[in-house]
Formats: sequence, C-alpha cells, structure tokens
Amino acid sequence: MADFGGLFRNAARRAGRTVGRVEKQLSGGRMEGSLPQDESGQVRIVCRRYAEKRAVSVTAGKPSCFEAGDPDCESCLEDISDGTVETW
Repeated sequence: MADFGGLFRNAARRAGRTVGRVEKQLSGGRMEGSLPQDESGQVRIVCRRYAEKRAVSVTAGKPSCFEAGDPDCESCLEDISDGTVETW
C-alpha cells in the first residue's frame, strides 16, 4: 500500500514551489513592465470615475486627470503604482 502521507507532503512541496515561482514572476513583471501607451506617449487607462477609455500623461505615478479626494481617482492612483490599472 502506498504511503499517502509522503505523497501528500511531496505534492504540497511541489505546489508551494510553483506558487513561489509564480509570485516572483508576477511581482517582477509588475515592476519591470510599463503601461501601454499611444503614439504620442500618453498612457492608455480606463477611467473609473467616468467609465471611459482615456489617454493621459502620467508624471511621478500620477495621471494628469487625477483629482485628489475622489475615491475613484484615489483607487486608480493606487492601481497605477501597483501596475494593475485597467488599460486598453
């Protein structure tokens, strides 16, 4: 009869190593990647406040359309810094 405890431990170790590799690749991609830009160099994002596609300039991690105090703009700013903002 097979040693199920050993099988489960090995499977858990393999899964843990896989998760570690994926997390490392994902975080590296966010830091190294850049947001898509149009021909004029403006970043293409989807505005949460007005639910529309926009091409905006981003200076020091802040889009030109940013309005302090607006919850949609604040969350967009956080997502830009994380590299997870919705783009087109």
